[in-house]
Amino acid sequence: MVAIDLVLRRDWNARAPRGDYTQLDSTKGVKVHYTGGRVDEAIVGDHGRCAALVRSIQAHHMDGNGWIDIGYSYVACPHRKVFEGRGLHHLPAANGPGLNAGHYAVLGLVGNSGLVRPPDGILHAVVDAIEFVRKNGSAGKEIKGHRDGYATDCPGEPLYAWVRRGAPRPAGGGDDGGGGGPTAPPFPGRLLSYPPVTRGQDVRTWQTQMRRRGWELAVDGAYGPESREVCRSFQRQQNVSDDGIVGPITWRLTWEA
Repeated sequence: MVAIDLVLRRDWNARAPRGDYTQLDSTKGVKVHYTGGRVDEAIVGDHGRCAALVRSIQAHHMDGNGWIDIGYSYVACPHRKVFEGRGLHHLPAANGPGLNAGHYAVLGLVGNSGLVRPPDGILHAVVDAIEFVRKNGSAGKEIKGHRDGYATDCPGEPLYAWVRRGAPRPAGGGDDGGGGGPTAPPFPGRLLSYPPVTRGQDVRTWQTQMRRRGWELAVDGAYGPESREVCRSFQRQQNVSDDGIVGPITWRLTWEA
């Protein structure tokens, strides 16, 4: 078991709760959540954006919902870090009325647009959080989605499909158990977009792979209108946001889908 990489409340500059938590002695397990809104793919390359997103979620829960604190017990980010929310033995607020005492609430930082498919780092971090609350918070073995027992789309189809498979840790060549499939090269760390034209070897690498997949476009290292339209068509084919920008998710799907 890998030790959890925990980001304590003071380290993400959490606001103090506005009241006392209700004691949570034990639970049946964990319910997994997503944000329900757009999550910028740029968080995959910038951990500071993850912390800012967690702070904005806390602000929405406290100022919008009128809760005493962020509603989640823990939050998992793409860098395999786990943000401390309400923490151990504290009743969450995110599972729904009458359901919070049954499960800890763990949020994966994906949404219903932008970053939709959870990167391996998020999946590992969710499992890290689950193992942590089992060991230290008297959590049972259940792993459910927010939609189990509550009328919601949460945690979204990709994350819920993983929950239904038993929330397995990702393995080398992909997260669907196919084994032996191609693995994308590391994301270059910048978004490939137009306008203006983006130029570089990373563009040429992406164009070359798209040509291998059967798409017609020039391999010239220049991401212009032609590359953008091919990208949009590919994104629609893969059922992800068709913004015409090659971010971390589109980059990975170019090789692994």
